[in-house]
Amino acid sequence: MTRPRLLVVSMSLPVTAKRTGDESWSFTMSPGGLVSALLGLKEFETKWIGWPGVDVHDAVGKETLSIALAEKGCIPVFLEEVCDQYYNGYCNNILWPIFHYLGTPPEYRNDATITYQSQYDAYKKANQIFFDVVKEHYQEGDVVWCHDYHVMLLPQYLKEYNSKMKVGWFLHTPFPSSEMYKTLPSRSDLLHSVLTADLVGFHTYDFARHFVNACTSILGVEATSEGVVDQGKVTRVAVFPIGIEPERFINTSELTEVIQYMKQFKNDFGGRKLILGVDRLDMVKGIPQKYQAFEKFLEENEDWRGKVMLLQIAVPTRNGIGEYQKIKDQCHGLVGRINGRFGSISAVPIIHLDCAIDFNQLCALYAITDVLLVTSLRDGMNLVSSEFVACQNAEKGVLILSEFAGAGQSLGAGALLVNPWNLKEVSTAIGEALNMSPKEKERKHKINFQYVKTHSTQQWADDFMNKLNETTTNGELRNGNVPHKLPEDDVIQQYSKSNNRLLILGFYGTLTQPIKNQERRGDGMNLELHPQLKERLKALCSDPNTTVVVLSRSEKTVLDKNFGEYNMWLAAENGMFLRHTRAEWVTKIPEHMNLEWIDGVKHVFKYFTERTPGSYFETSETSVVWNYESADVEFGRAQARDMLQHLWAGPISNATVDVVRGGQSVEVHAVGVTKGSAMERILGDIVHHKSMTAPIDYVLCIGCFLGKDEDVYTFFEPELTKKAKSTPSSGSDSPKKVSSTILDLKGENFFSVAIGKTHTKARYLLDSSDDVVHLIHKLCEVNNA
Repeated sequence: MTRPRLLVVSMSLPVTAKRTGDESWSFTMSPGGLVSALLGLKEFETKWIGWPGVDVHDAVGKETLSIALAEKGCIPVFLEEVCDQYYNGYCNNILWPIFHYLGTPPEYRNDATITYQSQYDAYKKANQIFFDVVKEHYQEGDVVWCHDYHVMLLPQYLKEYNSKMKVGWFLHTPFPSSEMYKTLPSRSDLLHSVLTADLVGFHTYDFARHFVNACTSILGVEATSEGVVDQGKVTRVAVFPIGIEPERFINTSELTEVIQYMKQFKNDFGGRKLILGVDRLDMVKGIPQKYQAFEKFLEENEDWRGKVMLLQIAVPTRNGIGEYQKIKDQCHGLVGRINGRFGSISAVPIIHLDCAIDFNQLCALYAITDVLLVTSLRDGMNLVSSEFVACQNAEKGVLILSEFAGAGQSLGAGALLVNPWNLKEVSTAIGEALNMSPKEKERKHKINFQYVKTHSTQQWADDFMNKLNETTTNGELRNGNVPHKLPEDDVIQQYSKSNNRLLILGFYGTLTQPIKNQERRGDGMNLELHPQLKERLKALCSDPNTTVVVLSRSEKTVLDKNFGEYNMWLAAENGMFLRHTRAEWVTKIPEHMNLEWIDGVKHVFKYFTERTPGSYFETSETSVVWNYESADVEFGRAQARDMLQHLWAGPISNATVDVVRGGQSVEVHAVGVTKGSAMERILGDIVHHKSMTAPIDYVLCIGCFLGKDEDVYTFFEPELTKKAKSTPSSGSDSPKKVSSTILDLKGENFFSVAIGKTHTKARYLLDSSDDVVHLIHKLCEVNNA
């Protein structure tokens, strides 16, 4: 059986190329968990697309390198003249600092050709080059997995090319708080692009939450428990903490050579306790803070002087950049000072190595370490923590872990969590770790070892791909699909063949005049029935075999005014109030629903209405809606974004509510107040009222609904109706239980129709309420035939 193909797109390939001749190349394997994770996806035929680590300008070199890389399952991306301003510029000079809370760097002062705009232009060009390579190699059915901040524009390019393509995006760094992210030039473009992916992944819940908050506050989109909804399109946002290959470290630690290294190192260290640090020499790794905290520990614990040492392996990165040279000089200065204060002729307290070390030697050091000290100021994950845990066997060393490392949310239960900026706290943790009882060490190690064993790189990759497949497989109901035009002839034919019909109709935008023609009062929308519908709707409602329900978020008085004369059912405020036009209103609000938040929300909405010309808000008993369709579009969106911030910080901060972001509206309503959730109660009342025995064999559901209310469409999906939709009886006024056979729906006699939407859970599409008028006219003709 042919395996599905996975196209992995990242800045760098898993191998680094080096030219050895005009037509020859050599390769070295790149380190890192990502490489081992993705190469371990056995169910996929994986092709890796990325920069080969070297600029190639001649045609012969490009061809020979491409051929050589193809044997390794790799496809090169040649960035050439755009590489510097793309990689060193926008990626590492702008995105990386902001994502790590270092702020936006100043413009280059001495070079007018290097600006934010020129770097962003290079970023767009590079993402376009990545896209061109993916497009060249893409085959129908391939899955594309984009990695990291280097390719944030790529998902949009891919989806514009092929909307059915399965696209995932994963960020391996922190995602900053929305306040920090807001400082980023081109902030909206990047978010919009990432949201076109089917699945967006992060290492921790904090990073995912920050991303969602940035989307809601900057773009004004809707956040749900699944992710982000933008114009009906749902992007799944999920958390996948990456791990390591634990068996690799466990097995290496048992090698004879490694055991020899362990004995040698213990002898070299002269019986002193070993505190180990393994970091890239980077501004966010907190190495200076580590040294200052260790200095404080030595100051306050004289009895430990000469009995403990700190070995720091500081792997060089980006040697040509001035900021990195500064951090290197700072570290060397601190080491010199501390060793001068507390060192002796026979031993110094800190050994600082500006180099990487052999893998076997690293595993030996992990194995004999008493304390691993991680003081990252910001870190996507920090896999050093997991490597240390995997190598520990006899010693059961203690992990001191920064709360600002992603690993803090994974390994925190078996570690001592610290704030690296608080030198006293880190110093105290060092003392606690060195004095910890063997029993407590064993307990903490067991917790973390179990986690590291089960959350491997392979598990991480499998989890992401399974979630991506689940997301895209269920996409038609989750995101909706771009719906088909309503097949009018089928609607009419099935209507004429059926015996017990149910028509569920929205009000605003469905039975009113087309939205663009709506007149507005001073305090809002003039919601009135489409003038061409009045007689036709009356004829439709008079048919004994047809039940008509108007399901709206409007208040009772609005529905009474427009439909009081018709023989139909009215469901106001999304079904919280229900009546047949020949009976009284019945409250369907759940008994314990908390509505204390309404006054606070009204206060916020009133404030924004006063400062947004053309906007208005409407209040019902269970919801408040602010509408800015008549306001300036851009200004209205900006006000909506500010409004969301005010709401979450104030009246709804502790309330159980849903906030629904419509096309040009913001609605706050009690949780569970959706049209779909109300359908169960409505059906129960209808069946009871009409003493219905024959099953409903035709459903036509038409509306211009908000995303959350589109659950009314999925309520009637044939596969869902097999599960009994029932309402229990609890008194004379309660409807009887709906029979599990009351709905006899198949694909051909159920029509869900959205009006004017591009992404919807409905099966079909109509352009405007004029089309609804035309359709109801045709249905009336069937009744009169």
